[in-house]
Amino acid sequence: MPPFQHSFPFDPSYGYTLETLLEVQPPPAPADFLQFWTARYARLLELDPNPQLSLCPSPLPGMQLYLIRYTSSGGFDIGAWLLKPQYGPLERGMVVGHGYGGRDGPDLNLPFPRAALLFPCFRGISLSKHPPISSDPNFHVLHDIDQPGKYILGGCVEDLWLGVSVLQRLFPELEGHIGYMGRSFGGGIGALALAVEARVSRAHLCVPTFGNYPLRLTLPTQGSGEAVRNYAKLHGDVLQTLQYYDAATAACHIKIPMHIAAALFDPVVAPPGQFAIYNAIQTAKILFPLEAGHFDFAGLAQQESDLLEQVGTFFEAL
Repeated sequence: MPPFQHSFPFDPSYGYTLETLLEVQPPPAPADFLQFWTARYARLLELDPNPQLSLCPSPLPGMQLYLIRYTSSGGFDIGAWLLKPQYGPLERGMVVGHGYGGRDGPDLNLPFPRAALLFPCFRGISLSKHPPISSDPNFHVLHDIDQPGKYILGGCVEDLWLGVSVLQRLFPELEGHIGYMGRSFGGGIGALALAVEARVSRAHLCVPTFGNYPLRLTLPTQGSGEAVRNYAKLHGDVLQTLQYYDAATAACHIKIPMHIAAALFDPVVAPPGQFAIYNAIQTAKILFPLEAGHFDFAGLAQQESDLLEQVGTFFEAL
């Protein structure tokens, strides 16, 4: 594939090819990485999300849409949308994460018939805005970054876990048939959550972020990744926190089938970090190589269509 024409002051492929991307490994993990997350998960499972539902006008024939508020860790009020068929039995449930731009509604094109789809907004973003947490990705990603136990990404992981609790509370018949999918920010949060999440049976991550921080901090990007890089230049000890929030390290502990869409060219989430996550997964996995991520190009619509078709097939086994 010829390189894309672009105006970035850096090469969004970083000189890697598919072959060399498949060689990128996760960084060394802190000895207590798994303990750090399993302790949080155990505490989280004791919480009651207390979901409150409000029926909204339906965006699609035969579907019902609800606005949900639920309580996450620290008493955070989380907003979400729930989309489900109006009639008939449910066969699966899906928690669907969002990118760092947030979301203004549910995704209406997902190929999951007979499914309950939960679209949570992670704390500080969209329906879950919570001043003084900034909804701007460049500041949100730095919130409490100097405190490993309080860093905002950990709270977002807990919001995801509580989303699974909400689905189980509302639809107990779906136990064992719950999946997760997330793109970019939601992909990285998903990898962190799935390291210890036992209630999700399979997952899809698209251009996931937060992979291999020691390498990531050497690669110029746009967006939140660059905000962290700039912070690290002034605070050399930031890896004391980020080592616990490395999605590639977390991926080593994932125990379910995974579908990963990772880009060869991406100015926002550096491809080596994406592939570090894919390469770290030790279970059954499928790779969908993307020509580019976070970038508009002539073949984007076809790429997205092909990806969505494959994701639908992947979750048929859920």
